[in-house]
Amino acid sequence: MKNFFRAVKLGLPLRMTLVGIVVCSLLVAVFWSINIGTVYPLVEVVFQGKSAPEWVDEQVDSYQSQVDTLEDEISQLSQSGTASGQIQTLRSKLEAASNSLAWRQKVQPLIHDVMPTDPFQTMIAVVAFMLCGTVIKGVLLMVNMILVERFTQRSMFSLRNQFYRNTLQMELASFGNDRTSGLMSRFTNDMNQLRMGVNSLLGKTVREPLKMAACLIGAALISWQLLLFCLVITPIAGIAISALAKAIKRASKRAMEEMSNLYKVLSESFGNIEVVKGYTMEEHEQKRFHDTAEQYYHKSMRIAFFNSLSRPTTEILGMTIVGLGMLSGGYLVLRQQTHLFGIEMTPSPLGFGEIMTFFAMLVGASDPLRKLADVFNSIQRSAAAADRIFELADRQPTVKDPEDPTVMPESIEHIEFKNVSFHYHEDNLVLQDVNLRLNAGETVALVGPNGCGKSTLARMITRFQDPTVGNVLVNGIDVREFKQQDLRSDMGLVTQKALLFDQTVCDNILYGSNHVEADAAVAAAKQAKAHQFISEKLSEGYDTVVGEGGNKLSGGQRQRIALARAILRDPKVMILDEATSQVDLESEQVIHQVLREFLVGRTAVMITHRLSTLDLADRVIVMDKGRIVDDGTHDELMSRCAIYQRMTSAGRAAG
Repeated sequence: MKNFFRAVKLGLPLRMTLVGIVVCSLLVAVFWSINIGTVYPLVEVVFQGKSAPEWVDEQVDSYQSQVDTLEDEISQLSQSGTASGQIQTLRSKLEAASNSLAWRQKVQPLIHDVMPTDPFQTMIAVVAFMLCGTVIKGVLLMVNMILVERFTQRSMFSLRNQFYRNTLQMELASFGNDRTSGLMSRFTNDMNQLRMGVNSLLGKTVREPLKMAACLIGAALISWQLLLFCLVITPIAGIAISALAKAIKRASKRAMEEMSNLYKVLSESFGNIEVVKGYTMEEHEQKRFHDTAEQYYHKSMRIAFFNSLSRPTTEILGMTIVGLGMLSGGYLVLRQQTHLFGIEMTPSPLGFGEIMTFFAMLVGASDPLRKLADVFNSIQRSAAAADRIFELADRQPTVKDPEDPTVMPESIEHIEFKNVSFHYHEDNLVLQDVNLRLNAGETVALVGPNGCGKSTLARMITRFQDPTVGNVLVNGIDVREFKQQDLRSDMGLVTQKALLFDQTVCDNILYGSNHVEADAAVAAAKQAKAHQFISEKLSEGYDTVVGEGGNKLSGGQRQRIALARAILRDPKVMILDEATSQVDLESEQVIHQVLREFLVGRTAVMITHRLSTLDLADRVIVMDKGRIVDDGTHDELMSRCAIYQRMTSAGRAAG
């Protein structure tokens, strides 16, 4: 529950809202018990064919007579020297009768002034009082629910932003480990489940216990001893409910994990829909979804089973309390007794109106108890959701900014990899003892078989990953000494898959740039040879929305827009990760022309398998199994490096 209450605390800045919630809940509880308390005047007054003034006069006369009689008896016993125990009993009865007489005498003038003298009109007054109380309670309940939702939404607003901010700070490896589907599940399903729990906590969990307490106080005013007798079974029920709570939380967490798997299946099948249809795998994907959904169904039914147990448990508890009240109260009234099992329940025998009001108060307390069963289950499910959310929100990134960062140099003279090794797992080395120096203005190509560590090496320049062993240096300074934002602001990145947002062409080009003017986007597009197709082929030009992932554009168009975005950034270091591997020949030639002009005087790192791209490189680095096996120009490597020779031969054959 710790993480659940952490989410609740995010709304604490709304202190006045919280105060309003408590005040409204308290007033709702008061009017709830007052409405139930109208049973007493209905039974004692209206259904006896009396008016309120007649009833109060009779009550005053009756209790005055009891007081006089008891005083006479005590006086006589005192004179006769009777045992003090009997006198003490009479004095207790006298005190109770005097108290009852006193409050009736206080309200007697008010009742005569306010209440009608006709019995039916008295009934109308009581019913009108009930209706007014119900209306006021309804208004207070509405205000309470609005305030609760405001507090809840503000808490979730803060948590969503905090969670999103923390997620964005994670290193790239975290997104691979937890998968986008797992993150989406937490942001949507888990967050919504948590919202319902916070709403229940501040709504029903505050309001219903207060209603229950108000009714129990009303019952205690009639006989607190009898009330305690009726509540003897509550500890047993508490133990049972606690055990159910733990089971519900465990089952809920498993169901949420299965929901993440559902998100994964949906994401993969819809994201790769062309492959699914092209290979006629619809039935396979349907079965895969069916199996995952079935697992979620079974886990959800387990939650439903525990939920179904909690409701009867609380209802049995409530009915047992009411049943004990009816049996014990009925015995006291019908037999006109004041003791149960030798224990005094009331100073004087209860009347029919009093015991009926006592029963009504117990029933009034059992209704909130029944509602709390559902609330309790909701909070347990929310606690499981909070654990899943904060499990990621609390995760500290391995790539962090230094406490006292070094200022990024104005010019990058060289980048050096010094004894660099890297592994995701100790038994899976990706890079092994890499030493490499990149000079300013030099274009270096990284080549080698798939999985040899090329992309990992390039990512270390931008600190997407840090070496497990060794250092990456810029002008002799470890990149870990710089703020990530300062380091990356000097970098331009174009990846194999052009990553575009579902925004306009102009917005995509300006993304990540200090420029906000459309003219800057146009200038960058012209430099990237993208202006012509943007202005001539796109219906709204630079205001054209490119669709999710740029799906309204061709591969070459997407890549040139991505290249324009990198150009506008005016980076000191350009990183090209298979930037032309997914475009047609014409687009590739255009991109090569753009790069040939743009990379002059800039440091560039290219990861490529294409021979045509190698023409742009001043130097080629050949990698294999996480190591650098050779370094030189194209001609030098062709004369001495077997791996490079095989790669170029394969490239020519493929071309």
